[in-house]
Amino acid sequence: SALIHAATMVTAGVYLLTRMNPILLLASDWVPWLIAIVGAITLLFAASIAVAQNDIKKVLAYSTVSQLGYMFLAVGSGAYVAAIFHMVTHAFFKALLFLGSGSVIHGMHDEQDMRRMGALKKLMPITAATFIVAWLAIAGVPPFSGFFSKDEILLLAWEKSPVLWAAGLVGALLTAFYMSRQVFMVFYGDKHWDRPIAEAVPELAAEREAAGVHEGHGVGPAGEIHPHESNWKMTVPLAVLSVFAFGAGFLNTPFTDAGKFLEHWLEPVVHLGEVHSTAATGVKIGLGAVATLTALAGISIAAIIYLKGRRDLAAKVEQPILAKGWLYDATITAFVGGPGRALFQAIADRADKGVVDGAVNGVGQLVREGSAKVRLAQNGYVRSYALAFTVGVIVVVGLLLSKAVYA
Repeated sequence: SALIHAATMVTAGVYLLTRMNPILLLASDWVPWLIAIVGAITLLFAASIAVAQNDIKKVLAYSTVSQLGYMFLAVGSGAYVAAIFHMVTHAFFKALLFLGSGSVIHGMHDEQDMRRMGALKKLMPITAATFIVAWLAIAGVPPFSGFFSKDEILLLAWEKSPVLWAAGLVGALLTAFYMSRQVFMVFYGDKHWDRPIAEAVPELAAEREAAGVHEGHGVGPAGEIHPHESNWKMTVPLAVLSVFAFGAGFLNTPFTDAGKFLEHWLEPVVHLGEVHSTAATGVKIGLGAVATLTALAGISIAAIIYLKGRRDLAAKVEQPILAKGWLYDATITAFVGGPGRALFQAIADRADKGVVDGAVNGVGQLVREGSAKVRLAQNGYVRSYALAFTVGVIVVVGLLLSKAVYA
């Protein structure tokens, strides 16, 4: 899951479009704009959903969709190096987040709801420390890797359109907020695993009761849960990934030409379509500072709400429509799934009965009718056979004679 959702499967489209950059260069002007706009909408859409998720892995799933939006925003802005750069840094910090969440789930005896967690930092110190590294990386806090790659995307987005840059900046605020929310709910605050769910997290108990999960399936006394650190087989990969989640940003630093290792390495592939920044140094520093302050603002807002236990503010943020993904799945099911299924069922029925069955039955009917015609010649009367024999002999002799006369 960490590999395919952080580094390989989900980012294949970004890699494909980057390799296709000469084709995009020859395409109409609206094509890059379309890619950039779709990326901007995607990063905002998914980030807003992640804000209200309570499942530790769902937060990361929607986060991945949002980060893919950043990569496509980069591709649409002609920043192919930045797209691959963010793909690389994202591979490290998101794989670390997925494996870290797996370690938490393991330590919490398969519990995935963050409302059931809290105060795990002391009990799971290695998992917490490495998770925090990945959190700061994805939030875009310097000098962690995500800062460099995301900053490069925002710079090129600014030069393409301030509106696209603003979308990316809002996405950065949301990213810092929902990831901080996750860290604070899981590793800080009050512990919610040492009391009955009905007492610690009443809303979760109600949800599980409504879903038919009863006593003995995680609803009963929480004394059964004893959070613990994972063994070294799980924590060593976390430690290794944390090194790269911190340092991968130095693969393409903007400070010196020698530091742009990734850009030089990708040059043979992207040199035709790559757009290079023409902004002044002061503008670059200013945009970087704004992005950093935005990330810190997102972290601060999350701290005020979740570290201080402001459930009133949390309720305003965690809107039901966001928790349900803007009703996207429900809308697809209602307006596409149901009618679409009925439409294709009708088409399938007609195609099955009219074409498939028609072809099969038609061949059979043709054989039956042809056999009936041929069977008329086999009537059992000797005189009929003699007549046919005589006519056949006459025809053959006539053909031979005509051939001889012609010769």
